[in-house]
Amino acid sequence: MTTRLYTHPVFLEHLTPPGHPERPDRLRAIERVLDDEAFSALDRVRAPEGDEATILYAHPEDFVARIRAAIPASGIVSIDADTSASPKSWQAAVTAIGAANAAIDDVFEGRAANVFVAARPPGHHAEKTTAMGFCLFNTAAIAARHAQKRHQAERVAIVDWDVHHGNGTQDIFWDDPSVLYCSTHQMPLYPGTGAKSETGVGNIVNAPLAPRTGSETFRDAFLSRVLPSIDAFAPDLIIISAGFDAHHRDPLAEINLTEDDFDWATGQLMERAGRHSGNRLVSLLEGGYDLQGLAFSVAAHVGRLMKG
Repeated sequence: MTTRLYTHPVFLEHLTPPGHPERPDRLRAIERVLDDEAFSALDRVRAPEGDEATILYAHPEDFVARIRAAIPASGIVSIDADTSASPKSWQAAVTAIGAANAAIDDVFEGRAANVFVAARPPGHHAEKTTAMGFCLFNTAAIAARHAQKRHQAERVAIVDWDVHHGNGTQDIFWDDPSVLYCSTHQMPLYPGTGAKSETGVGNIVNAPLAPRTGSETFRDAFLSRVLPSIDAFAPDLIIISAGFDAHHRDPLAEINLTEDDFDWATGQLMERAGRHSGNRLVSLLEGGYDLQGLAFSVAAHVGRLMKG
């Protein structure tokens, strides 16, 4: 089996204001780097539009209705100070969910060894009833619930290495012992959550990183906190909230990782997926706002996924 890649042109049509860091050029940079011959073996599949009913796996109906009503007929509107919507934003968000859920189906039904979903808008800041931080719906949370509902996964681990804490994922699973949420992130930094003391019902593992730290601190957080938690939990599936904004080039944070760190972390999680999860691993794009840093990091991440 090969590594599968899901993407879709509609992801380029989710528009943000000029100068906004979460912009369509992010996906164009990823597309260019993955067009290299080194990635010729990628199984490239057009992302399917999702079943809107699955949004309710993580968000209440009235919240979903509010987001739908906020989508403009033209132009760009603000959902909050950081989060925008344009006419195609609903379709983009629902297609991102469709791709993530299809990726879950793929790894459970044996169509792919692992899957990377290159989609936008991102999702990990979206709380149960709040769209924020560039995110409308929490794609990773919906995908985890899809694995539980459709494939009877008893335990799902979500590992979030985006440089910003995934407050939304933590909020959704705060009191749910069937989902392990592990996050490395810079602290202090937006959104202000993610202290080590935030543990839910023992299923939340936060490993905050101080500004201006780098590879050694990140890898130590993985080795000392994230990986032992995964081993103790023994998940049936690992989902990565794969933000690449901890790269040293990124303008929104001060963590000094390189693409080699993302290669290494990918390999560590693949090893745990092999040990506990029948190799089932799905990676969902979150942040990453320097185009070169993002492209090189995604190339390292996907290249490692393809090694099997």
